[in-house]
Amino acid sequence: MTARYLEERGIPTVIMGSAKDIVEFCGVPRFLFSDFPLGNSAGKPNDPASQGETLELALRVLETAPGPRTTVQSPQIWSDDSTWKLDFQNVDRIPAEEIERRRAEFDKIKEIGQKVRDDSQAARASST
Repeated sequence: MTARYLEERGIPTVIMGSAKDIVEFCGVPRFLFSDFPLGNSAGKPNDPASQGETLELALRVLETAPGPRTTVQSPQIWSDDSTWKLDFQNVDRIPAEEIERRRAEFDKIKEIGQKVRDDSQAARASST
């Protein structure tokens, strides 16, 4: 939606993403697809060369896209072994102790969020 808003105002955009089916369904003007796990569409984590290459390719897509709804696939690969696609966020393949660790971490984050909401509501109530 943001890309559409910007495009309607004459500002060209390139969406970098890893969820090809979803992004293409949305019909963005220009799309750089990286076949990486979700959340890594700007390149590999802690890998400035991968991130720089991704940015350079996105800028080339911006300059050279032949028409609307152009998709370009990044030549980078996440791993020589494609089994990461089976393992990534697959609950059936995550050990029980890892699921429990993630659940505990998520619960802590929810507690922090609830405290921030409570503090914010208290501050608003005391200012009125």
